[in-house]
Amino acid sequence: MTANEVSLDDAEVVSRLPNAVEKIRSQLRQVIVGQDAVIDQLLISLFSRGHCLLEGVPGLAKTLLISTLSRALNLSFSRIQFTPDLMPADITGTEIIEENKSTGHREMRFLEGPLFSNVILADEINRTPPKTQAALLEAMQERQVTVGRVRHQLSDPFFVLATQNPIEQEGTYPLPEAQQDRFMFKVLVSYPSFQEELEVARRTTAALKDSIVPVLAPEEIIALQELVREVPVSDHVIRYALSLVRQTRVGEEGVPDSVAEQLAWGAGPRAVQFLIVGAKARALMNQRTHVTVEDVQALAKPVLRHRIVVNFAAESDGIAPDTIIDSLLQSTPTLEDELANDPRFQAIFAS
Repeated sequence: MTANEVSLDDAEVVSRLPNAVEKIRSQLRQVIVGQDAVIDQLLISLFSRGHCLLEGVPGLAKTLLISTLSRALNLSFSRIQFTPDLMPADITGTEIIEENKSTGHREMRFLEGPLFSNVILADEINRTPPKTQAALLEAMQERQVTVGRVRHQLSDPFFVLATQNPIEQEGTYPLPEAQQDRFMFKVLVSYPSFQEELEVARRTTAALKDSIVPVLAPEEIIALQELVREVPVSDHVIRYALSLVRQTRVGEEGVPDSVAEQLAWGAGPRAVQFLIVGAKARALMNQRTHVTVEDVQALAKPVLRHRIVVNFAAESDGIAPDTIIDSLLQSTPTLEDELANDPRFQAIFAS
């Protein structure tokens, strides 16, 4: 199945992604309790060809969720434990000299690193130096690795899921903004509810075994990723997404005074791209063949929270990026006429 062979007018085609998502969820529920919002964001990112950064305290099953997802998707999986002594070649691979036993000559051979898998778990990514963190940049954006003068294509689909602990800061190397921008979503993994934690305690202290079975092959995932791109989006929804993002850019026209006083830096064009393609995936997951403003609103926080930088004054007052995003969602008109006729947004559109 390719995008050229499908039509969103076909009900069977439209139901493919929701059916696939429900199959994946049913497999994950055997191991993961709750975390429905986190799972949905991971799946939206997957079918949008994006990557995710998961942040949460230890013990919230971030690693277990990612490894279980790879099993349910029948994808190759590599876990990279990021440590201060990890070098770029440890993840990308390296060239070695190998003797050809038939000829007796020595030849250079590329030994692939753990990046050559479909699903990459970059565990505690902020514990390795910037030199090694940067080795992921080309892989995440170009889906290739350059070693020496040779480019090596990575597997497709290719999905990087990185985790980091927000509590411990000693011996860590915060991700630079350029690398954070490569992640489609920053997903916050929170504590479970009482009932969810009760179920976790029951399962993990009993002699239970899961029976995870693959429900999607790599070629099926690629086909669904192509299908997501076929979902139409109106100019109004695109303008709404642009309005949210451009209001974060301090010094530009139409930026609210409150935002200008609280932000040091705003989101770039990649934020708009991820808002739109993520909204397409969310719409199709809900069996809709059109994107709404509500789809964009639902993804505003995971897309923007790691792309806006709170200034020192706001940070000292305890103002978080999510608080600023909430205020933007409340102050941005959702109706087309209201958005088009608002003088502040007219200035944004004209800039």
